[in-house]
Amino acid sequence: NASYISSRLPALGIDLYYMHQVGDNMERLTETLQRGLGRSDILFCTGGLGPTEDDLTREGIAKVFGETMKVDPMLEEELRAFFGNRALQMPTNNLKQATLIPSSRAIPNPVGTAPGWWAEKQGKIIICMPGPPREMSRMWEHEVAPELRKRTKSGILVSRTFKVNGLSEGLVDEMLGDMKRAANPSIGVYAKPDGIHVRVAAKAKDQASADALLKPVDAAIQKLFGNNLWGIDAETMQEHVGKLLTARRLTLATMESCTGGQLASVITDVPGASNYFKGGIVTYMTSVKERYGVPHEIIERHGVVSGETASAMAKAAREQLGADIGIGITGVAGPTEQEGKPVGTVFMAIDAGKKHYVHTGKYPGSRTDIKNRVVSTTLFQVRRVILEMDAK
Repeated sequence: NASYISSRLPALGIDLYYMHQVGDNMERLTETLQRGLGRSDILFCTGGLGPTEDDLTREGIAKVFGETMKVDPMLEEELRAFFGNRALQMPTNNLKQATLIPSSRAIPNPVGTAPGWWAEKQGKIIICMPGPPREMSRMWEHEVAPELRKRTKSGILVSRTFKVNGLSEGLVDEMLGDMKRAANPSIGVYAKPDGIHVRVAAKAKDQASADALLKPVDAAIQKLFGNNLWGIDAETMQEHVGKLLTARRLTLATMESCTGGQLASVITDVPGASNYFKGGIVTYMTSVKERYGVPHEIIERHGVVSGETASAMAKAAREQLGADIGIGITGVAGPTEQEGKPVGTVFMAIDAGKKHYVHTGKYPGSRTDIKNRVVSTTLFQVRRVILEMDAK
């Protein structure tokens, strides 16, 4: 929640100075609130709005403001309706979620039982939102941010994130050259799991002015990185690959070993993936690989963890599931080596009928780290193969 909120404050022209995490303790909570009110104009709180005794956020604010909590009849009615619509009896302790103090108003929460609080006194504001990220983010987007946008007059910071893959962080930084030295828009380079992110931020009095500053930099970056630039802002690699496949009416199938179906899972995170994703097969055991079309001779001659086996898996996935493109992944996720190959060794193959591609990678980290990096790399390589197919 803190990361979510802090990433959205610059666009509202609000500077973030402090961040704290407080346990379920009234003394520490009130101390933190008092300290915050003494040095900031706005405090954002998430969590502690539930019905239990250790949900203390409302009580803490009431104590700091020197006011008494009372049940608001309208909030009580809404709360009882929430439970009634679900054929549930409302527990007595949930009634505290319908309380307010004179200096507060409720922030609607249509997806949960806990309304937020907007408490304002003597020029200071405390904004409280629910702890569950789904409830908090909806409240922020639909209630809190629009109200803050009306009140802020110090200008805004608008940013765009350009996502690059296939180039190192150092090379991306070097390629940007003099562009990075500009003060406004400013440019930062960051290594992320899906590649390198180039963040461009423009300070301006309004959205139109910020867009005018960003436009020439946007064009320059797209020209500079060409096909290595795959996404902008919130777009994910799986969404991007899905768009490429859909536009070309191509279908995809997977056969995974060390990633255990994670690639298929990520692909199907995208709504509409059924238009291009035929399906995935997890062939963790050698016998299952053979059952689904990987020749025994290839495994015996080259080993389970090899480029040849990955290629056979990709071909089998394409043929078994009737797809245009097949992907095969085999490797060593750890914690011990396999067939003399160290942990992190992974072979990924793509079979597009007439075009074949094998990628060998050595990935550091835990099993989870390795699987995440392999999935990210595989999606980027699928993108590359699709673009190469276009070129021919």
